[in-house]
Amino acid sequence: MSSNPETPVTHPATPDEPLDLAGIGIGPFNLSLAALAHPLSHLRTAFYDQRPAFHWHPGLLIDGATLQVPFLADLVTLADPASPWTFLNYLKTRERLFPFYFAERFHIHRAEYDAYCRWVSESLPTLHFGHQIDAVRWNPERETFEIDYTQLGADGEAEALGRTHARNLVLGIGTTPHIPVPLRPLADAPAVPVIHSADYLDHRDRLLAADHLTVIGAGQSGAEIFLDQLRARPAGREGIHWLARTPAFAPMEYSKLGLEHFTPDYTRYFHGLPERVRDTLVPTQWQLHKAIDHDTLAAIHDELYRRTLHGGWPDATLTPGVSVRTAGRVGTTKVELHLDHTQQGTRSRLTTDAVVLATGYRERRMDTLLAALDPYIRRDAAERPASTPTTAWSSTPPSPDPSTSRTPKPTPTASAPPTSASPPGAAPPSSTTSPTPPLTPSPPAPPSPRSASHNPPPPTPAPSPPRAAPSSPATDNRARRRPRHRRTPPPTDRHFRQGPAARQKTRQKTRQRPAKTPAPRPAPIASPPKRTPTDRSPSSPAPN
Repeated sequence: MSSNPETPVTHPATPDEPLDLAGIGIGPFNLSLAALAHPLSHLRTAFYDQRPAFHWHPGLLIDGATLQVPFLADLVTLADPASPWTFLNYLKTRERLFPFYFAERFHIHRAEYDAYCRWVSESLPTLHFGHQIDAVRWNPERETFEIDYTQLGADGEAEALGRTHARNLVLGIGTTPHIPVPLRPLADAPAVPVIHSADYLDHRDRLLAADHLTVIGAGQSGAEIFLDQLRARPAGREGIHWLARTPAFAPMEYSKLGLEHFTPDYTRYFHGLPERVRDTLVPTQWQLHKAIDHDTLAAIHDELYRRTLHGGWPDATLTPGVSVRTAGRVGTTKVELHLDHTQQGTRSRLTTDAVVLATGYRERRMDTLLAALDPYIRRDAAERPASTPTTAWSSTPPSPDPSTSRTPKPTPTASAPPTSASPPGAAPPSSTTSPTPPLTPSPPAPPSPRSASHNPPPPTPAPSPPRAAPSSPATDNRARRRPRHRRTPPPTDRHFRQGPAARQKTRQKTRQRPAKTPAPRPAPIASPPKRTPTDRSPSSPAPN
């Protein structure tokens, strides 16, 4: 296994020679896509990010914190174990493979995962950091995307303008920290530290100096910050309060059968469900990605228990089932939180010196970036870019409907494109794919096994061979015909897939199913001649 694979030759993208695939944003998903596409010399790709370099949640690289997924869920292994960009090959290039083997560590440190991703990002020539994407347009004549960007200098100032062209586009712009509405005015006030967990390490020393600290949020980030602060504060003078809106500090679903939710089989099953069913199903699966891993919960309990060995009780309070209704300042150095207790139906106040908001992330808005593409994007009932297996793209904008003030959304005109948010991801199409290019935004999808803000998504599968474009209208019409469905039972919650042997057995049972006995014909008006049982015709009903 080589650590320095042969680099494909790259050429500037022009309208006549566009890229096969352009990616906007370089997070773990697009970094995985770039690593899997790198050895494919016939595939021309480029990925852009406005940051100067790759950094994976630097504010949450707490000392000793580990990933919630095994190291095999790196950028490429589950899609291409022989790739030179696996985590094990990274260890080999750093001469750390045997120490890792002796450590018997299945879940690696978060800082080590960040170092691994930076190693990959610094080795791929198709990644372009310091490039801010300004606009994306569709050129229907050339059937390509036109992507305008600004090249930024080391100080973040604009240095040059540029444009590239691509047949296909993948959006991997990630999420942004979410601050609840009641606390937004306080988060902008410099006097009192009210920060989001994404910036925790930048403010850690200031938070430790506070006499009383409140952590809001019952996810993995909130648990790790609470544990880190608890360990660093003196016994008996901890002064820390942990609030959660959920009714309990719940553990994450990590059973072996529960992990079946993150297989490609379940992903296909999920996206085959109706939209309303998917929207109902996702909130019920919150313990798959919003809860706390068992080791962190155990470490918190052990630390609290250890502080009671010599009598007394630590000055630490854990309160689930409450929400922040309003908040305001008390003087110049304190914050007062007005709380609602859901189950008790009561209200209370909490005064604190600092607040950490482990309140999660929200999707970045793409309205401005994709404004010029809106006429081409098919949306679902909630006005989100469609995430069904059928394409969400049309190469021709629809004509305005005179009976309405809105432009009707186009009908799909190409075969199903891969979606960038479907685990384990999508393969980049090659230059010989259908001339109608799919747009692959980040639609809602079943949560990744650990899709919390600081955990990597599953790797993207290796790109598959391209499909040939339709050669004539006749072949195109045949391609659009609805496929015949096999009489196989649909997946159930008990098991999400059938193996080849099970499917063959089901088909055999279907073929061997006895035909229904035909109903007896009504007796004729004239009485037929009597017959003995030996002359009974095959069509006559059998005697009782």
